[in-house]
Amino acid sequence: MTTQPTTGRGEGTVDRMVKVPPTDPAHVSIADDPAILAQLDALIGKVGGTPGTFKSKLVRDLLVAGLKLLPDGRDTGELKLMSSAVREMRYAYTVFARYAETHKVTIFGSARTPEGHADYNACVDFSRMMAEAGWMIITGAGGGIMHAGHVGPGRQHSFGVAIRLPFETNANKVIAGDEKLIHFRYFFTRKLMFISQAEAVALFPGGFGTMDEAYEALTLVQTGKSSMVPIVLVEGVGGDYWKTWDHWIRTQVLARGWISPEDTGLYFLAANPREAADHILRFYRNYHSSRYVDDSFVIRLHRPLRPQDVARLAEEFAPIIKTGTIEQRGPFTEEDDWPQLPRLSFVHTRSRFGLIRRLIDRINECDPAAEPWMPPGALKS
Repeated sequence: MTTQPTTGRGEGTVDRMVKVPPTDPAHVSIADDPAILAQLDALIGKVGGTPGTFKSKLVRDLLVAGLKLLPDGRDTGELKLMSSAVREMRYAYTVFARYAETHKVTIFGSARTPEGHADYNACVDFSRMMAEAGWMIITGAGGGIMHAGHVGPGRQHSFGVAIRLPFETNANKVIAGDEKLIHFRYFFTRKLMFISQAEAVALFPGGFGTMDEAYEALTLVQTGKSSMVPIVLVEGVGGDYWKTWDHWIRTQVLARGWISPEDTGLYFLAANPREAADHILRFYRNYHSSRYVDDSFVIRLHRPLRPQDVARLAEEFAPIIKTGTIEQRGPFTEEDDWPQLPRLSFVHTRSRFGLIRRLIDRINECDPAAEPWMPPGALKS
C-alpha cells in the first residue's frame, strides 16, 4: 500500500496523506480461481451447506469478497468494521429468527421523555394494545419512549436493540438480561434490524435520532428499498409535535415539489394510541406481504378478491403498471413461501411507491370473493 499527498484549497489547509489502491490485481483475481472456489464449496459442504444451491452460492460470494479484502489493501480499521458488522448481523438475525412467525412493530422516540409525560403514557398504551393483538415490540432498549415501549407489553413481548454509547450504555429494567436484548456497536447495523425485522413503525416525538430514524424509514419505503409497512405518528394528549411536522412537510417539502403528493400517504397521523394500533392492524386486513419476481410486483393476500374489484384496481392504479394489467393468480414458480395464498401481480414501473401504499389500502377496503380460494398451483411467469 502506498500513499500520496493531496493539498486542500484555501487558507490554512495542510497536506494530508490518502490511500492509493494497490496497482497489482493478481492477488485479487486469485480469489476467483476455480481451485479456490472448489475449496470454498468443500468448506460450505462441511458445515451443512449444499454446494450449487442459491444459498450456498451467496455464502461463497461472501467468502470470496472477504478473501479479496487483503489484496485490496484494506487497513485494520476497515477490516475490523466489516468483520464486526457481519458478526452483529448474523447474531441479530439468529435471535429474531426464533420469533419469525410473530408480527413486530418498531417504536422510535426520545430517550429523554420522562415517566408520566403524556407521550410516555401514550407509548405505554400503544405498545400494550399491540401486544394484546399478538404483536411483539422492538425498541432501542434505553429510557424514555424506549422504556415505555417495553413497559406496555412486558418483557415477554419485547425486543431490545441497544447501541453501545459512552453516555448511554444500560438497558432499561424491563429488557435487561433478556435473550431478546441485542447490543450493537454500529448504528447502521442496528437500524437495519429496526426496519428489516418489523412489519410496522411507530414514531413518537423525539430529537435528532428520532428524526433520523423517521426519515430513513420513510425514504426506504418511498424508494422501494424496504418492504411497504405502515408508519404511524403518535403522541400524548394535547401534543402538536407531529401536526407541526406534517404542516412543515406539506408547506415546505411537498409545496416545493421535493416529494410527490401520494408520498404523504406513507405516514399516518394518529389521534391517539388506539387509532394508531387500529391503523396498523387494518393494514394487514387482507394484505399479507409482497415481493418482486423479475419485473412483476407480487402482492400476497389473505383472501382472494372479486374479479370486478381486481379490474377496478387495475384502472385506478394504471400509472404504476408498466405493461399489461393486474392479474389475480397463484404463486410463481420462483416462489417457495406461502403457496396457499392468492396473489395479485403486475409489471411495476418501479416508481411512485406512494401509490403502492394507496393500492394496499384499497385492497384492504375490498370484501373477499364469495367463492373459496383454490390454489391453481405454481404458474410460470
